[in-house]
Amino acid sequence: MKGKDKVSVLFVCLGNICRSPTAQGIFHRLVLSEGLDERVEIDSAGTGDWHVGKPPDPRSLDAAQKRGLNIAGLRARQVSPSDFDKFDYILAMDERNLADLRAMSPPHYQGVLDLFLNFGGHPDYREVPDPYFQGGRSFELVLDLIESASEGLLAHIREHHLR
Repeated sequence: MKGKDKVSVLFVCLGNICRSPTAQGIFHRLVLSEGLDERVEIDSAGTGDWHVGKPPDPRSLDAAQKRGLNIAGLRARQVSPSDFDKFDYILAMDERNLADLRAMSPPHYQGVLDLFLNFGGHPDYREVPDPYFQGGRSFELVLDLIESASEGLLAHIREHHLR
């Protein structure tokens, strides 16, 4: 990865309709604001296939829109084996998805496979909680955690890849 012209990041949650598209949108906005959109590729996916082809959950769209972020054009997809060849960073929202990704990961994968919040976030959270069955404030909490971790991730990428 060191010395590459472009760094690629894949955010992963269970269905790719709440947390990971939110992370994709927030991180993309941050990358754009830093003028790095030509150097950082961003996508999201789910470990499950229930929502493939569907837009983000309306509650995620709502919470994002309240912060000036439009993620309505994103569509859910499932993680594929080729993602391990394409992405330098594959970041899971929680331990369950990280375990699924590790089980899928080929032995030759040399990228970073980790929890997203290990790049920042909140001291009380190791995982981005799934808001799907929680509702209410949980979608706002997801945005808060993702915004903080996105800043940490971009700082890490700058330090290790974009000098």
